[in-house]
Amino acid sequence: MTKCIKIASCLLLFCAQAFAQIIEPVSWTYELNDDSELLLKATIDDGWHLYDQNLPEGGPISTSFHFETVKGAELVGSVKPQSKPIVKQDDIFQMELRWFEHAVTFVQKFKLTDPAAFEITGELTFMVCNDNTCLSPTTEDFSFNKNNLPEKLIASATSTAKKQDPPAETPVQQTPADTQQTVLPDTVADTAAAALTATTDGDTDWWAPVVDQLNAFGNTVVIKDNSWWKVLIAGFLGGLIALLTPCVWPMIPMTVGFFLKRSKTNRKKAISDALIYGFSIIVIYLALGLLVTILFGASALNDLSTNAVFNLLFFALLVLFAVSFFGAFELALPASWTTKLDSKADSTTGLISIFFMAFTLVLVSFSCTGPIIGTLLVETASQGSLMAPAIGMFGFALALAIPFALFAIFPSWLENMPKSGGWLNSVKVLLGFAELALALKFLSIADLAYGWHLLDREVFLVLWIVIFALAGMYLLGKLKFSHDSDLPHVSVPRLFLAIITLSFTLYMVPGLWGAPLKAISAFLPPIYTQDFNLYSGVVTPKYHDYESGMEFAKRTGKPVLVDFTGFGCVNCREMEVAVWSDPRVKQIIDNDYVLISLYVDDKAKLPQPIQVTESGKVRTLKTTGDKWSYLQRSKFGANAQPFYVLLDNAGNPMAPSHAYDKNIDKYIRFLKKGLEVYQK
Repeated sequence: MTKCIKIASCLLLFCAQAFAQIIEPVSWTYELNDDSELLLKATIDDGWHLYDQNLPEGGPISTSFHFETVKGAELVGSVKPQSKPIVKQDDIFQMELRWFEHAVTFVQKFKLTDPAAFEITGELTFMVCNDNTCLSPTTEDFSFNKNNLPEKLIASATSTAKKQDPPAETPVQQTPADTQQTVLPDTVADTAAAALTATTDGDTDWWAPVVDQLNAFGNTVVIKDNSWWKVLIAGFLGGLIALLTPCVWPMIPMTVGFFLKRSKTNRKKAISDALIYGFSIIVIYLALGLLVTILFGASALNDLSTNAVFNLLFFALLVLFAVSFFGAFELALPASWTTKLDSKADSTTGLISIFFMAFTLVLVSFSCTGPIIGTLLVETASQGSLMAPAIGMFGFALALAIPFALFAIFPSWLENMPKSGGWLNSVKVLLGFAELALALKFLSIADLAYGWHLLDREVFLVLWIVIFALAGMYLLGKLKFSHDSDLPHVSVPRLFLAIITLSFTLYMVPGLWGAPLKAISAFLPPIYTQDFNLYSGVVTPKYHDYESGMEFAKRTGKPVLVDFTGFGCVNCREMEVAVWSDPRVKQIIDNDYVLISLYVDDKAKLPQPIQVTESGKVRTLKTTGDKWSYLQRSKFGANAQPFYVLLDNAGNPMAPSHAYDKNIDKYIRFLKKGLEVYQK
């Protein structure tokens, strides 16, 4: 029953994500108190965060407050939050950011001068993000009048006003520029609807909503979270690698042979014991992953992914593991531990005996599997997910347990297994090179956090090129450690590994001059940290204005690709580098479409503010970004970026919309579908 409920819940969640396009994770309430304070309270959904005021340039949009009308009162100071924000290094924007979770109240103090004329109106702008995406900046109006004043405040102001003539309207105090709080003059911003339906011939409404038409295409704009699958696959690959180490590989025939000898007369029992043995391995490693989760918790694991000090510790830990794999020393647990477990396994019977044998394997193989497990736990902890360490350990243990079960079922396979030898030590050394390369990723995060500029993109690439070049030389026998066996000749598998490693090394070389290196872009520092960049294979939008682009497309007889993007949208940049830079995609966009890129966080002021009614609320669009964000919400029913939609010359969609998905073939099919419909 519980399983059915969980499945049903997942289906409901999927349906909700698939069809509910507008996401509103923050709700605002407003009130006045007896202490002459305006309280602007934000309630934030779990998993989302609201950014603080006055963030540095190049990051997300800060929360800001703009007062348009102030009558019968004087503002005192600037808007301030009642609680301290969370301060973290954000990997998406590559800077230290401040935000609030769950709830926050902003306070603006004022002095009441004329209760009868009291009126304060304004607007606030804010931006929210979660671990996967950011929503476009949102503007919301707020207003207070004499009916909102507490009686105690009115009485106090009245007694004071008897001593002087109250002004009809008090000038607004100017606030310092660094508060991001601007006071605008009273403006009648009631603009005709024609301002949002500009056309060439007066017959086409390019702003008309098309949400139903998109839904008719089976439109789903869902942010996919496949991080758990990635963690599971990474753990499984780690387990397969651990099998090839000198501590684990020789244990396979020894352990399986022990089970077969233990039950010579009953092969079914031998197989069942081996299966229980494999299951015990899974339980032990899964318990290790759960222990990490319990000790740290979800919030602490998220800190690990953004905290510079922890990333430095991870860097040092991975370098330590690499040095161990290179043979400088052995990471081993005390021998007395394995001796005690061995005696326990011999003195007990049944399932307990098998479990102690599995525990003995875990301890005996620690010198080889410890660095792999440590790396896996470091990586899964940096995911910031509560279940990631347990899922990673499950994948690792599953890969480790499968051979024992299979060889117990098919014992004849043992005869065909490669014998232990120097090749196992070579695997350890290669893992040392991989650990060293991975360690640089964590050093890079700390480097960006502190602004050291020690590991800019070209420096990072130089180090990786050297590391993987040395690994290729090692595979060819040109580099040898003291504990390596003699290599009289290079085997065919070793040669192919050397070719792959050295080819990867050469692949990275153009990155020194700005090549995007899509295959490893997730590991590299941002390209803006590179001093010398010759790369120019980018797609350039023809227009940044919706109406102008639609007019041009109608004159030239071309369909339109509308790209809702943002200056602070990292996923948008990834799509531009990973997808738009593909020659096939670039050719279609440049030659067959009119590309209109609309930045929803563009703060350029509109020539005249525009008032719109949305969800029963009157909102004023003052910036270009406000206008494009409203267009995305009102016409297409979406508010996350990147968001791509194909339109004909009447402003109607020709295919389902497209969101963040770096599959190039899917994007090409998306573009070609629009061309097919347009040509018909």
